[in-house]
Amino acid sequence: MSGHSKWANIKIKKGKSDAQRGKVFTKLGREIAIAVKMGGANPDGNSRLKDVIAKAKASNMPNDSIMRSIKKAAGEGEGNNYEEIAYEGYGPGGVAVIVEAATDNRNRTAGDIRHFFDKFGGNLGQTGSVSFMFNKKGVILIEADDKISEDDLMMEALEAGAEDMKSEEDYFEITTDPDDFSKVREALEAKGYEFAEAEVSRLPTVMTRLSDAKQIEQMDRLIESLEDMDDVQNVYHNWDQEE
Repeated sequence: MSGHSKWANIKIKKGKSDAQRGKVFTKLGREIAIAVKMGGANPDGNSRLKDVIAKAKASNMPNDSIMRSIKKAAGEGEGNNYEEIAYEGYGPGGVAVIVEAATDNRNRTAGDIRHFFDKFGGNLGQTGSVSFMFNKKGVILIEADDKISEDDLMMEALEAGAEDMKSEEDYFEITTDPDDFSKVREALEAKGYEFAEAEVSRLPTVMTRLSDAKQIEQMDRLIESLEDMDDVQNVYHNWDQEE
């Protein structure tokens, strides 16, 4: 997803209804559960958990909800049973789509995802069918305002190990190697920066533009349906939505 449309989607996400925010928090709870299972409940010794906590805070998840999710995952609850799976396929018009899921029933999840691809003019493919069109990168978005100096932020980000920083009208986008994401995020957090988004993402290397009105509607509905699934954590695609 490119520049301004990405920022617009983030602002929309932050303004969602209570029910929609609850769904976002449920997905974050699953990420926390997986991170705790992999590295323990202490974020000081679990960089992945620390990163998920930062992502949760960027999504305005309350601290008490974050702590409850950690405590639940550290016990013998159902949160320990999730596994991560990535599905790849094509949407209408050849748009590349990657769906990351956290599920306790991979057959159910695969069936539901396949259903939506088929319903909205796409097809689910094999592992590796589209992932070569994406690069994994750490992504940190900071909302632009008069208090932030672009030059200072760029210098601090690069000194912390970031690869690049782009300035848009509404935000600064900092990208890192996935292995350097945690240290860059922590360095900027220590300097008092607040994040609109902070996570390891998949960035498309080539974009696909749709001109057919039906395909555009189908692609919108495919993304919306996939993102609405409880098992789906992230949906990445190379649809160029810029006008």
